[in-house]
Amino acid sequence: MPVTFAELGLNESTLKAISELGYEEPTPIQERTIRVLMEGADVIAQAQTGTGKTAAFALPIIEKIDPQAGAAQALVLTPTRELAVQVAEAFHSYGKQQRISVLPVYGGQPISRQLRALSGGVQIVVGTPGRILDHIQRGTLQLGQVRTVILDEADEMLDMGFIEDIETILKETPESRQTALFSATMPAAIVKLAQQYLHNPQRITVQAEQLTVPLIRQVYYEVGRRDKFEVLARILDYEQPTSAIIFCRTKLEVDSLGERLTARAYAAETLHGDLNQTQRDRVMDRFRGGQVELLVATDVAARGLDVEHVSHVINYDIPLDPQSYVHRIGRTGRAGRTGIAITLLTPRERRLWQMIQRSANVPIQRLHLPTIADVIARRREAFKEALRETITQNGLDQYRVMAEELSDEFSPTDLAAAAFKLLLGATPEVTEDKLTEPEEEPREYRDNAGRGSSDRSDRADRGSQRGSDRRRERDRFGVEPGMTRLYIDVGLNDGIRPADLVGAIANEANIPGRAIGAIDLFDHFSLVDVPANQAQQVIEALKTTKIRGRKISPALARPNKESAPRRREDTKRVSDRAGTGVDAGDHPLPKGKGKGKHKDGGKDKDRRVGKRKHK
Repeated sequence: MPVTFAELGLNESTLKAISELGYEEPTPIQERTIRVLMEGADVIAQAQTGTGKTAAFALPIIEKIDPQAGAAQALVLTPTRELAVQVAEAFHSYGKQQRISVLPVYGGQPISRQLRALSGGVQIVVGTPGRILDHIQRGTLQLGQVRTVILDEADEMLDMGFIEDIETILKETPESRQTALFSATMPAAIVKLAQQYLHNPQRITVQAEQLTVPLIRQVYYEVGRRDKFEVLARILDYEQPTSAIIFCRTKLEVDSLGERLTARAYAAETLHGDLNQTQRDRVMDRFRGGQVELLVATDVAARGLDVEHVSHVINYDIPLDPQSYVHRIGRTGRAGRTGIAITLLTPRERRLWQMIQRSANVPIQRLHLPTIADVIARRREAFKEALRETITQNGLDQYRVMAEELSDEFSPTDLAAAAFKLLLGATPEVTEDKLTEPEEEPREYRDNAGRGSSDRSDRADRGSQRGSDRRRERDRFGVEPGMTRLYIDVGLNDGIRPADLVGAIANEANIPGRAIGAIDLFDHFSLVDVPANQAQQVIEALKTTKIRGRKISPALARPNKESAPRRREDTKRVSDRAGTGVDAGDHPLPKGKGKGKHKDGGKDKDRRVGKRKHK
């Protein structure tokens, strides 16, 4: 039998907060980690994004916080601003009964706001390594009373070049601290970090389960988080399920989605742990009897359901592990029938989805979102099929009389067309579709899709050949295919490091660190290669932020060297990735950043930092 949160030793206040959030039972990573952290041991946990690991470390921290003390007692390091905010919000939700204070700290937010909050005293600090280190150096963040340090998504922080910053921060914390490291993969650098800074850690790994569901067609759609409900409605209109179970993670999400579907005139009922047996029986009777087509449910509530005629299972929220996935989709394709399992995938859940796909022994196909025209065409086909079935059945005599009465005035074709129009309604005008799918992942990320959890360590074996291919591409074209070069008006003289640029772009533009290409640092400016289809997004995001305290003006680097005026001090000879000497004019600045062509004065040799070692 699965354990409950109460059995993990959490106090009543925490249990009340969890219940109000709609969580019914701990996930595997929560069940195995909370106990260990409550006992005070260090932990190395290998867990995918989306497995519930935030609660796995947040709940034990909340249990140990002294709400009367104003000093920082726990520190959580995350690779991106988005994750820092998400984790901080989770702490607020879990700890609202204890009234603990939490502060997210990240670049791009006015530092004055963070300074005021820190001076007032906070118990939990969640932030990105660069901004945390900035506060330490300013003397505005003291870590002498920190009891627990969490390194969340450590492999992502490694990819973004934050390892040195993490080590510097850890040295500022007490030796007696408790440390927990969470990472989807365990490359050598992460293992070395754990060996150096963790004390006799317990290793926790959630094993993937092999799936065997041969009669179920499995597909998924990539959707933007804000478009999720509209995408679901579009899919329901296109698929026209005879009966479907739609899975959400929590009771609150079940109730919310059920209300929105009912408001859209879908026949839907909800099922979760707060329903008593009478209510549950009523819902199931209506679903089995066909009075409602959609059943919105949590995993726990749907456990043990035995409904043979379910045509579709839809994962509105992606399951947290392969075991939950196979339990969910097993609700369809029963009694020798075929079924369809549909999963809605948001960009942040791609890594977890890759783990689930690796556990499946059948292909899971990605589909493109059906357009409005597709939905209309599908509706017409369904109507024609219904007509064929009706014609083959008896009971048309009274309708034939009506048709014959009108046949003297109109042709049979016009009569049928008018009847279709009345039944189907006026065909809606197909306007521009506002629903769009998320951008494709950058090439490097897609190349690794579907591989095992040792992707990043394996990458070193493949790196030399792929790196030489890319060097040849850059020798010929200057920029890797699919990438665009940006000019950023800060450089070595401003104290800029590659990690600063990677962190700023990843945080502000919400682009994975691994998607960023070559970085060239000069005395007064920097050149960064980013995915071409996201270049403008990066420029707009960086216009509102600061790097190392400097406001920046990013722009596209001009591809035509003859039309690229440059400042004299920024135009000395540099070396490209392959080691071939090229003039800095091959990396021209945006128009208006200087005047005159380069004349090598031979004096101030401009420094240049090589490309990031990680890709």
